[in-house]
Amino acid sequence: MNRIIQKLQDNPSKKLLSIYFTAGFPEPEDTTDILKKLQAGGVDMVEIGLPFSDPLADGPVIQRSSETALKSGMTTRKLFQQLEGIRKEIHIPLLIMGYFNPILQFGVERFCEKCREIGIDGLIIPDLPLEEYELKYKKIFQQYDLLPVFLITPQTSEERIKEIDKASEGFIYMVSSASVTGGTSGFGDAQKEYFERVSKMGLNSSLIVGFGIKDAESFSQATESTKGAIIGSAFIKHLTENGTGKISEFLKTIR
Repeated sequence: MNRIIQKLQDNPSKKLLSIYFTAGFPEPEDTTDILKKLQAGGVDMVEIGLPFSDPLADGPVIQRSSETALKSGMTTRKLFQQLEGIRKEIHIPLLIMGYFNPILQFGVERFCEKCREIGIDGLIIPDLPLEEYELKYKKIFQQYDLLPVFLITPQTSEERIKEIDKASEGFIYMVSSASVTGGTSGFGDAQKEYFERVSKMGLNSSLIVGFGIKDAESFSQATESTKGAIIGSAFIKHLTENGTGKISEFLKTIR
């Protein structure tokens, strides 16, 4: 069974914490060290960001981390090299989050094959349209046991959400607001209503909230009616200020 599905089913009442970080940041060789410390700190899933020069959904904090990683020489090939043998030590689900152009340049099937070789469980590609995925890439994802994760926003129609739910096999990435990452501060009534509204739709897929989660309060708000939450910008900011030495301290402030 895919590790993401297993994690979602293991403890139905547990609220999952997923952490995003940019591969190759703050230093080029930090990727595996960060993964080990996140697992040791009790994180349920990790999204490894594939740096890209034109990240449409990322706010300034993650954009800067991508720029730093790219300048330091991080590439798709180097990330795969860093992750070779990672499953000897890391047992939690791992996803790669990135934009489609670097994957297309690498070769979609070759990319997916490498993902399976090193033990990646899912892919989050914000700029890969659902229709394009189903027409061209669904069979490839399934062949290499990679779960696709699609995004919805408060503006996504109920009909579209149901289409995405049908195409999903693990969870839906529930963007908290129509903004880039790191662009919100706490959740207002409109966002809470959105979380509740979608959670009552009876979807087959779990809902995991991203964008705007930075502390225990926002994590609690985001997971009140959903399965979990993703922290990205706040964690990248912590790495920027502290390096990799205080990751456990950061995680203790969340839950």
